[in-house]
This record gives sequence, C-alpha cells and structure tokens, in this order.
Amino acid sequence: MNPRHIAYDRYGSGRPLLLLHGLGDRRQCWRAVAPRLAADYEVVSVDLPGFGESPAPERDEPYDVHSLVRVVREFCELHGFERPHLAGNSLGGSIALELGVQGVAGSVTVFSPAGFSDHLARWGMRTVGLVANLATRIPMPVKERLADTPPARAAARIALRGDPSSPEAKATRFGVQGLEPGAPYVRMVPRIADYDFTARPIRCPVTIAWGDRDRTLLPSSAEHAHQRVPNARMVSLLGAGHIPMADDPLSVAEHIRWTCHAADREHRLSTRG
Repeated sequence: MNPRHIAYDRYGSGRPLLLLHGLGDRRQCWRAVAPRLAADYEVVSVDLPGFGESPAPERDEPYDVHSLVRVVREFCELHGFERPHLAGNSLGGSIALELGVQGVAGSVTVFSPAGFSDHLARWGMRTVGLVANLATRIPMPVKERLADTPPARAAARIALRGDPSSPEAKATRFGVQGLEPGAPYVRMVPRIADYDFTARPIRCPVTIAWGDRDRTLLPSSAEHAHQRVPNARMVSLLGAGHIPMADDPLSVAEHIRWTCHAADREHRLSTRG
C-alpha cells in the first residue's frame, strides 16, 4: 500500500488533526464534524486503502489493522504531520489507538473502536464475514434490489443509527458495492474479528467514547477498553449508535476538541518548562 495513493480532504489550518473512518465507510462520514474543528486545526480526513477513492491493496499484500497502521503512519510522515491529533471510528479508532501506542499521536479520540469485543461479539463478526462471503456469489443487481427492500433498510438503520426511526436515518442502507470476491470489505471483516487491542501505555491524552445505542460493537466493550487503556477519559454518547458522526456530530466534534486542547495545553507547559 502506497501512502501517496491515499485520497484525503483538508480543512482549516493549525496543528494537524487526522480523521479515520470505519470499515466500509469513507472520508465523507466526517463532513458534519470537520468544519466544526477547522477554525482550530488543519483537519485531514482520509479514505483508508480499499475504501472511498483510495485504491485497494493487491491480493498478495498484507491487509489488516496493523498494515493499515503502517500506511497511515507513512502518510503522516509523507505530509510532514509531526505528532498529529488522531480521531477515529470503529476500525479507524483501532488504528488511532495503535498509533498512540507507537508515540505517533499528539492525542487520540476514538468512537466505538474495534478490538475490545467479547467472545460472543467476535462470533457475530465472524458470522458477518461468512455472510459477506456468501453475498459475493449473488449478482450485483440482485444485491442492490435486496439492499433496497424495507427489511434490509430497517436492519441497516437498527445496526448503524442510534434512533432508527429518526428522519435523518431514513436514507440509511447497507452498501453492497464492496461485496465482490476479494473486495477490501470481505477481506477485512475476518481480520477485524480476530484483532484484539493489547494493553500498552499510550503517553498522550486519550478519549474513548461509545454510543449507548451502538448495536454493532456493543457498549459493554467500553469496560474492556477502560481496563486496557486506564488513562483514557471514558465517555458515553447518549442516543448515538455505531456511527456517532451521523447521529450527533456536535458532540463528536466537542469531544475531539476537548482531547486536542488537553494535549495542546500539555505541550505548551512542557515547552515552557
């Protein structure tokens, strides 16, 4: 994976703040959050390799959480981002935490990061992977029609949104474009199911937030996260689901800003010292 091929958007100016999306998503998921932070920071939202406009890795290339951590670190080095603030959702949250462990991040703010699920939840993710593999055998026009049926749309709203009945959730549907043989989503799901965040020190301010209506990575995972990252500020996002940037972008932006400001204060104090 070449960091030069990563697609991204930039907003504002100041210390860099990198936004990392979740599995199957793209950088536009931050569009309601990024402008709220651009007055204080240079906000950079990226498409992880294989999603959005960033090309997928070759079939024989490593493709898991750790290989994505490496390419995001190389992306930061390429663009001269020294100890940027990092924020991520789900898969992107795991990448941000791993970069925090490596000392790359100035601060880390994550929303429902992967890597903290119990055995039952991992079984559920492996089941999703099996279903995704089976779906690759169905012709794309059929998949598109199935995704637009009322039951499939209802399932998408329940899985991804905090309030499935809200007007904002009405357009939610499962994306099926990634359900092709060898597609990045199909390749990555079993890797996410096997990934486990190992407890190690993160020597920068960390916020871990979980939507109390997250039905994809259950809020109970926050207990495991607190045990493995004991210095983290733990937050419950009331009424938010697995993608809180869609449910409550204002709160998401404010929690990112809080963590960034905490790190900036520490940096100024250490510089004066």
